[in-house]
Amino acid sequence: MKSLAPGFLIATPQLADSNFNQAVVLMLEHTNEGSMGLVINRPAPLTFRELGKSQELEIARSRRDASLFQGGPVEPYRGFVLHDSASVEEKNEILPGLFLSLTSDALEPLLRDETSNLRFFLGYSGWGAGQLESELKEGSWLFTEAERSLVLHDEPRQIWDLVIKSMGLDPAWVMPSGGVN
Repeated sequence: MKSLAPGFLIATPQLADSNFNQAVVLMLEHTNEGSMGLVINRPAPLTFRELGKSQELEIARSRRDASLFQGGPVEPYRGFVLHDSASVEEKNEILPGLFLSLTSDALEPLLRDETSNLRFFLGYSGWGAGQLESELKEGSWLFTEAERSLVLHDEPRQIWDLVIKSMGLDPAWVMPSGGVN
């Protein structure tokens, strides 16, 4: 089995699950036992300022009103940080120059640092053994190689269109038609 991690899964309209409407998922793990990833284009209705109040975190002024992201419906209170800071001790390199950190020890210095780019995700997307392969065969997902620049893109709501275009497709071709059957 060829691993889909790291790569992008792009939700198609055939995928009826509202958690994944026009979602782009950065795959973090893909094995025979299952798969996991983070939806990278779904801002959450929560900011770092609100997170900081509840967790007593020191947050750089420029980050306070930035949104957190909904990484997926599984374990929605578990945090994941994708960032470009090589100076953080606890990190795993997902793509060249893109790191994943899972601890508050990594989060706190990132929140104070105004120079690093980061996305904080609540929850993740997960699939059991064989589930993702089945959904791919059904046409629920498209797959392409991941691009670091899109993971930390300034306009997350544009990512789905940008990834579709990077595959040489017109986003209008992927969307369902509004015509009558």
